[in-house]
Amino acid sequence: MTRLKFLLLSCSILISTLCFGGNFNDTVSIYKFDIKQEIGPSAWRHTQISLKNAKSMNADLVLIHMNTYGGAVDAADSIRTAILNSKIPVYVFIDNNAASAGALISIACDRIYMRPGSNIGAATVVNQTGEVVPDKYQSFMRSMMRSTAESHGKDTIVNGSDTLFTWHRDPNIAQAMVDPSIYVEGISDTGKVLTFTTLEAIEHGFCEGQAEDVQEVIQEAGIEHYTIEEYKPTTLERIIDLLINPYLSSILIMIIIGGIYFELQTPGIGFPIAASILAAIVYFAPLYLEGLAENWEVLVFIAGVALIALEIFAIPGFGVAGISGIFLVVLGLTLSMVDNVNFEFDAPNLFPIVKALFLVMISFVVSLILSILLSKRLLTTGNSPLRRLVLKETQQRNEGYLSVEVSNDKYVGQTAESSTVLRPSGKVLIDGEIVDAKSESGFIDAGIPVLVVKYEHGQLYVKKIRK
Repeated sequence: MTRLKFLLLSCSILISTLCFGGNFNDTVSIYKFDIKQEIGPSAWRHTQISLKNAKSMNADLVLIHMNTYGGAVDAADSIRTAILNSKIPVYVFIDNNAASAGALISIACDRIYMRPGSNIGAATVVNQTGEVVPDKYQSFMRSMMRSTAESHGKDTIVNGSDTLFTWHRDPNIAQAMVDPSIYVEGISDTGKVLTFTTLEAIEHGFCEGQAEDVQEVIQEAGIEHYTIEEYKPTTLERIIDLLINPYLSSILIMIIIGGIYFELQTPGIGFPIAASILAAIVYFAPLYLEGLAENWEVLVFIAGVALIALEIFAIPGFGVAGISGIFLVVLGLTLSMVDNVNFEFDAPNLFPIVKALFLVMISFVVSLILSILLSKRLLTTGNSPLRRLVLKETQQRNEGYLSVEVSNDKYVGQTAESSTVLRPSGKVLIDGEIVDAKSESGFIDAGIPVLVVKYEHGQLYVKKIRK
């Protein structure tokens, strides 16, 4: 597919030159955009917009100006897939670095040009601390690098009775950029991840030429007459880029959880829950607009919050509803960050989900810890402006304040009759007086003789009298 795109572009240039003598308007229409940041949601978003714009303006060529140290594997995979599926040829100009995820994206392009002194390679998958991740992720990256290189095809050379195949971009070299254990004779040593300089990349088929700038790249490609349209993000697009940044997403998650916690601690204030709602809107809105967050994922989050509120305000204790609510909140926040969730748990689909879940859980835990510490400091410190929200006085028993009725302890040892069904709580009739009571074991129907066995924490306990 990529060689066909290049052939069509070359034929178009050749025909135009022959027909118009090299002097014609809009010979080659080029659409250019930059990837000069960490590969992530923002870079993937810019790629989508740029390829769409290039298609709408009937561009003949897309040119990527790249300088990156890499980034997220899932975003890189999405970008390289979009490039491979593009009907418009895509060239890349590496201005200094195309490391890790940047190397994968570059290899997907139809042509690679590099500035002298640039590098391409070092695509080993690492976590956010820089440690190499388990081999199942390396295997996935090796496969992507290999298949991407293979997509550029190979030449068949017949030499007498021998048939030789020459890859335009050697798949073994591509996967050697990921796995240090892969040995390519005369190119890489076992135990070292492969990285090419500009001249090395040209020598081994991973670069079509070197250039100092974009204009030289176009000249190297044999294009004399051209127009360039460049993608420049608007202010709104820059804001969306900021909001979908994983670091800001983690802060918003902490505000969401913290706001819910503070509202539950001090009901009726309004500000914490307002902050939580605003943070949730800011969190979900850009993800929804970008097609990452689906309707059902947002509803899962809302249902989780509703279950937590129901558990706290309507159901005594903390059980199934509360635990289910926490699970749904985490699930909604996690899946909203992941593109194309199809519940296939192989490496390509599992990696972004695990990454999103890790981010949500860390933010969740940090938010709870900070909320607990801040609530103690803000609500109990004498000089805090929020101190007035907490009751300062205590109600002492010697001043006549009682939390429960203490006179009912006189009924212990007396017989009574259940006035209502005890399930296990209900009412009993003692000396002509209706009193709240609780069955010590099992249900008791109405009108059954009972014995008051004890009185604890303001509650009478009774049991059925056996005949």
